[in-house]
Amino acid sequence: MLKDFKAFILRGNVVDLAIGVVIGAAFGDLVKSFVDNLLTPLIAIPGTKDFKDFSFSVSGSTFSYGLFINALIAFLLVAGAVFFFVVKPVNALLNRRKTEPEVESTTKECDFCLSKVPVAAIVCAFCTRDIDRPAVA
Repeated sequence: MLKDFKAFILRGNVVDLAIGVVIGAAFGDLVKSFVDNLLTPLIAIPGTKDFKDFSFSVSGSTFSYGLFINALIAFLLVAGAVFFFVVKPVNALLNRRKTEPEVESTTKECDFCLSKVPVAAIVCAFCTRDIDRPAVA
C-alpha cells in the first residue's frame, strides 16, 4: 500500500500540479501586492474619500456598496495588471519563438452564399452554384 502511494505521489502530473499550486499562490500574492501597493494608491490620489465608507440602510439592513466598489476596482486592477504585465509579454515571447509554419487553409468561401467549401470544390455543396470553374481550353 505504501509502495502504491509513493508511486502515485511521484507521478509527474501530481508533482507538476503541486508546483503549479505553490507558484500560483506566490504569484497571486505578488500581483495582489503590486495592485494594493502601487496601482490602488494611484487611484486614491485625486480623491479624498475611501469607497469603504459608502453604504445605505433599508429596514435595519446595511448595504455596504462601497466595499463592492473597492472589490470591483481591485478586480479590474488585478485583471489589467495580469493582462498587461504577464499575458501580453508572454504572448509576444511565444510568438517570437514560434517555429512551426503557418497552416494553409483547406477551405475557401463560396462567392454566392459565403459558405466554407473545400479548396478543390468546383460546385458549392450549399447553394449548388459553380465555384471558380477552371477555364476550358
